[in-house]
Amino acid sequence: MASETFTFYIQPWYRKSPYFEATKRHGCKSWGLYNHMLLPTLYDDPVTEYRALLNDVTLWDVAVERCVEVRGPDAFDLVNLITCRDLTKVEPMQARYVLLTAPWGGIVNDPVLLRLDRDRFWLALADSDALLFLAGVAGARGMDASIFEADVAPMQIQGPRSKDVMRDLLGDAVADLRYYFCAEAEVDGIPVVISRTGWTGEVGYELYLQDVSRGDQLFERVFQAGEPYGIRVIAPSEARRIEAGIFNYGSDIRIEDTPLHVSGLERFVEWDQGADFLGRRRLEEIRDGDLLDRKLVGIEIGGEPMTDEGALNDFWPLVEGDARVGKITAGAWSPRLQRNIGYAWVPIRWEAPGSAFEAESSRGRVPVTVASLPFVDPTKDIPKS
Repeated sequence: MASETFTFYIQPWYRKSPYFEATKRHGCKSWGLYNHMLLPTLYDDPVTEYRALLNDVTLWDVAVERCVEVRGPDAFDLVNLITCRDLTKVEPMQARYVLLTAPWGGIVNDPVLLRLDRDRFWLALADSDALLFLAGVAGARGMDASIFEADVAPMQIQGPRSKDVMRDLLGDAVADLRYYFCAEAEVDGIPVVISRTGWTGEVGYELYLQDVSRGDQLFERVFQAGEPYGIRVIAPSEARRIEAGIFNYGSDIRIEDTPLHVSGLERFVEWDQGADFLGRRRLEEIRDGDLLDRKLVGIEIGGEPMTDEGALNDFWPLVEGDARVGKITAGAWSPRLQRNIGYAWVPIRWEAPGSAFEAESSRGRVPVTVASLPFVDPTKDIPKS
């Protein structure tokens, strides 16, 4: 299948990462836009990048995960109000995957939250203008909190040898951080915050650079530390995140979707917390009533391996006979599973694994079957190891 070639012009208002020049030196071939910033999307063949992630260690520029900082007397109350998770269970220097919910229950964003102090939080955002949402809620309720974009730039170090790299860079205490815990440290005098998190389902860390003038220096220092372990600079791996049951805000889920509509996200609505949160009453109505009309589910996609495309770059209609019943939001070839896997929105009556459809792909109709999520490591033993 012949691939199409397009020209992408970098405009002055597209923000560049502090690691932008380093990614060019390391062979980045294409960029996309994410949170108004350039995101590296390809260095090498996606399968080659995937195998480096599974077998060795990889380095990613993810400065596009723009961090909204919330601090001040009402910081905790504000952040606890806009997420359906119970933040009383999160101590300083711990992290959580959280869902920010609107009054009607829709998902505004699904960031990683870092609690740096009792009244200081970072929200490492997916692609949306969630800062404006926080500012609106705080203003409407008269809350005393400062809300601004922190001047930090995350990178990810992911893969089974990432612990070796972190041990050489920062010692045992940082390398042995527990899953979803944080620490402050310095790399050759460069201040960073480290969290034991990542967008892979592999062992991994995120380093939040706190002096963006030294981005190039930090990138090369991390790469140097990783060279004995076969480090490779790659883009975010679509295949690996789908295997792990990780969703991409903006394509898989949007603000019209609630946590109850998404397979696996229901568990992040913590009903037993004492405090109220935005959207709670609407989510209770959906939970207790007959109001759930659709579900985002895992799928296996038939047809030829998606190795030419690398990953799905458009929505594919999902059909039963001549009737359109949903859409595929993500798809990629899994070298480990030797099949195409992805996500699709389906009517709630067909959410069970084994439900069968067809998709209208660029190559004609292909069979689609609903599958259980996640596809790999359902108890998350790999990233916790």
